Amino acid sequence: MDTHTRLRYDGFVQPFNRFTFDSYGFDPATGKIALRYSLDDVIRFTETLTLPQSSTYSLEPTPSLDRALFALHLIGGISYFKTCLPKTIDIRSGSLTREQAEFWNTVYEQGLGEFFYKNKIDPKGRIRFPHTSTPRPPPPREEGGHPREMRLMVPVGGGKDSAVTIELLRKGGYDMTLFRVGGHPLIERFAEEARKPLLTVKRTLAPALFDLNAQGALNGHVPISAYLSFLAVVIGELQGFTHVVFSSERSANEGNVHVGSSMINHQWSKSITFERMLQDYLQTFVTGNVRFFSLLRPLSELHIMQIFSTYPQYFDRFTSCNKNWKIAKATSDQLRVTGEKLQTQNSIGLWCNHCPKCAFTFALLSAFVPREQLLAIFGADLFADATLLPLYRELLGLTGIKPFECVGTPEEVAAALLLADERGEWGDAAVLHMFRTEALDRFASADAIINALLLPSKDHAIPEEFLSVLPT
Repeated sequence: MDTHTRLRYDGFVQPFNRFTFDSYGFDPATGKIALRYSLDDVIRFTETLTLPQSSTYSLEPTPSLDRALFALHLIGGISYFKTCLPKTIDIRSGSLTREQAEFWNTVYEQGLGEFFYKNKIDPKGRIRFPHTSTPRPPPPREEGGHPREMRLMVPVGGGKDSAVTIELLRKGGYDMTLFRVGGHPLIERFAEEARKPLLTVKRTLAPALFDLNAQGALNGHVPISAYLSFLAVVIGELQGFTHVVFSSERSANEGNVHVGSSMINHQWSKSITFERMLQDYLQTFVTGNVRFFSLLRPLSELHIMQIFSTYPQYFDRFTSCNKNWKIAKATSDQLRVTGEKLQTQNSIGLWCNHCPKCAFTFALLSAFVPREQLLAIFGADLFADATLLPLYRELLGLTGIKPFECVGTPEEVAAALLLADERGEWGDAAVLHMFRTEALDRFASADAIINALLLPSKDHAIPEEFLSVLPT
C-alpha cells in the first residue's frame, strides 16, 4: 500500500486503525536493545538502544530483566502511537492484567496531556490497553539467592538538580554511577566535575517516525522522564544497581493549565503522582532488585537553588537551556566530523538568554549569587532585557499560563525576585520594576513565602535510609 496516499493528517484524519507492540529483544553480544512496533502491519518501527559494553551482559537472562524490557517496550511505544492515535492497541510481545492496563492507560493519557492540549484533541477514551483475565501475579522478589550490595545510579541531565543530588549523596557517604542517554559535551564536562563514572546509552529512534512527521503526522511532547525511568531499571537489572535516584523536585507536581476537570502538566512524569505509581508498578509487576525514587522531592526549586549556590565549581558547567543544548550537540557532532576539539563549554554557549528555562534559572540564582557573578555565568543581564517582560509575567502567573517547560511555580519566582531585590544590586532593572509595580501586591508576606519554600515537604517517597542526606 502506498502510505503517501494514505496519510492525511489535515484536520486529524486517522490513517491507521491499529497500533501494535510487536516484539523486543536484547543482544548481550552487542549490548543492543531493539523495540519493534507497527501501524496496521504496514508501517514498521524499530527503535534501538546501544548500551555500554559490559561482561555482565553474558549472564543468563532473568525473569526480572525480561519484565523490565517488556515495560520499556510499552513506554517506548508512546512516540510512535501518538503519530495518529489508532483506535486499537494490540500487544504481541506480552500480556497485561487489568491493573497493568489501567496503569498504562494513565501513563499514556497523562503523559501525553500537553500533546493532546496543543493538538486540540480530547483524550477521553482514546487510549485503551488490552488486558486478560489473568489474576494479579505474586510480587517479584530479588533474584540471585541473596540481597545485592547497594549500588546507586543517578540519571543526569547537566542541570542544577543533578548536581545537588550528586553532592548530597556524596556528603552522605554514598558512592554512585551517573547515567545519561545520548552523547553530549556538556554532560561530559559536568561528569568530569562530579568525578563519578558515567554510563552512556545511545538511543536511535525509528527512521519511519521522521518520515511520518515529514508527512504531517501528529507530533508533540512525550513523557521522556517515564521512558528514562524504565530504561534506568533495565540498566539496573543488567549491571546490578539497587537504586535509581532521580532528581525531581516538589515543584514538578504543579501543572500548567486546567482543561475541564483535568490538569495538564508538562512535568507529569516527574511528579510525585507518577513516582508513586511507578514504585508500585515496579514492585508489583517488574522487579524486587531495583528501587526507584527522587531524592529532591521534598524540596522546592528555590531550596534546591539555594543548595546549588554553595557549589560554585558547577557554575560554568551546568545548563538548563534546551535551545543551546541542541546547538551544543550539533556543534560537538560537527567537531567530531572535522577532527577538531571542543576547547571549552563556553565556546558553544550554555544559555540562549531568551527561553523560559533561562529566565527562570536566572531569577532563582539571583536570589543567592552576587550580580556580577550571575552576569558572568549567563553572559547577559536578563533583568535589564525588556523583551523578557512578557515571559516573566507568565512565570509570575500574571498573564497567560505557566510555560510548557520544566520551570517552577509563580511563588518560587516571586520569592527569588524578593530575595534578589533585597540584595540591592539591581537598581530599577526592567524585570524587578515590573515585579514591584505589577506583582508584589498579589503575593502574601515575603517572609511567609520564602520560609514556606525553604521548608522541606513531608510528601515524598524516599526510602528512610536516604533521608539523612537532606536538609531539615
